[in-house]
Amino acid sequence: MLLDYSHGYGEVVLTASSEELARVADAVASGGGFVPAMASSSGGALRGVEIKTVSAPGVLIRLDVEAQVLVISGDAAGRTVLADNLRWVASAGAGGHLHIEYHSGHFYLGEGSMPLVVSSPHGGIQDR
Repeated sequence: MLLDYSHGYGEVVLTASSEELARVADAVASGGGFVPAMASSSGGALRGVEIKTVSAPGVLIRLDVEAQVLVISGDAAGRTVLADNLRWVASAGAGGHLHIEYHSGHFYLGEGSMPLVVSSPHGGIQDR
């Protein structure tokens, strides 16, 4: 799994195999854990994804700059939706990518969530 923060776009790009995406989805659904990323020469490479359970409604996706990790925190309902989205990307054979991005009125992402782009293991986004 590669996890890169794009300073130019202000988003994190997650590139992973189906199995790796399933591990992230399982951790998100369970509400805790750390899924490590592979080391990368990219200037925006992150060490992994940390998942936390909180009681506040929704999911917050943020960058912990000091720890160099993507932090996903949220309640069970919001984490379930996010986990289902990750599983869909892992299993959808068409390729492409999924933008997970907050907008006013978003039904499970909390205000302040940073954009996350999940690249399909079946052919994702082109290198920028």
